[in-house]
Amino acid sequence: MTVIWSELRNAWLTLGPVPQAALIAWVLATISLPVARWVWGDRAVRWGVSLGVVLQATTVFTTLWSVWGGQQAVLVGLAIVGMGWAVEYIGSTTGFPFGRYHYTDRLQPQLGHVPLVIPLAWLMMLPPAWAVAGQIARGRPIVLIICSALAFTAWDLYLDPQMVGWRLWIWERPRGYFGIPWVNFAGWALAAAIMTTVIRPEPSAIAPLWLVYGMTWLLESVGLGIIWKQPGPAACGFLGMGSVLLWAYLATY
Repeated sequence: MTVIWSELRNAWLTLGPVPQAALIAWVLATISLPVARWVWGDRAVRWGVSLGVVLQATTVFTTLWSVWGGQQAVLVGLAIVGMGWAVEYIGSTTGFPFGRYHYTDRLQPQLGHVPLVIPLAWLMMLPPAWAVAGQIARGRPIVLIICSALAFTAWDLYLDPQMVGWRLWIWERPRGYFGIPWVNFAGWALAAAIMTTVIRPEPSAIAPLWLVYGMTWLLESVGLGIIWKQPGPAACGFLGMGSVLLWAYLATY
């Protein structure tokens, strides 16, 4: 336990003041969302989701900036956002690689019927997945690609049931995992693997972003399981992301 607290402290201090402030704002926005929904109704969910994504993406991007420098951070950020939008556009119009689904008009603005906040969601979680996967891969590129895909896809065990429950997107044929087609998860893994292969990140330099991955795991477990009344996806996500974190911990120590 002492080792865990020491790593938490080191990760927090390494983030720097701007990512720290963004992370605090993200956590506060996330835990405030149930209260906002109670006061303002479902409209608050749409705004709260967008705000949470922007703040978490800001945490990740400013961390990349602080460790990689502005030019590389911008290039990587644009690559993730651009490829994230492209895969969502292809997916929502053709059904490949996620299965048939479409976005509702609840998240705005949209480009090509894809809410612009969605590519930012790729930015907010793919680098943290790299950070955790890097601890497992220990410099082995193929292992990094595979583990990044697994770490990123594990997050969707929470995400898809929650967002579908809020009708932010709709599956044409609900089935499989709490109404989410199993092919969706294969699509997530494939897309994450391709992005990681193309970008070729340096996960050792962004290791503190495992803190963002861990905070997401904790907040989603509590929020989805207790507040949003989806204990099944909460339990599966807890085991999925938690297993990745445990694997990273065991690989490190």
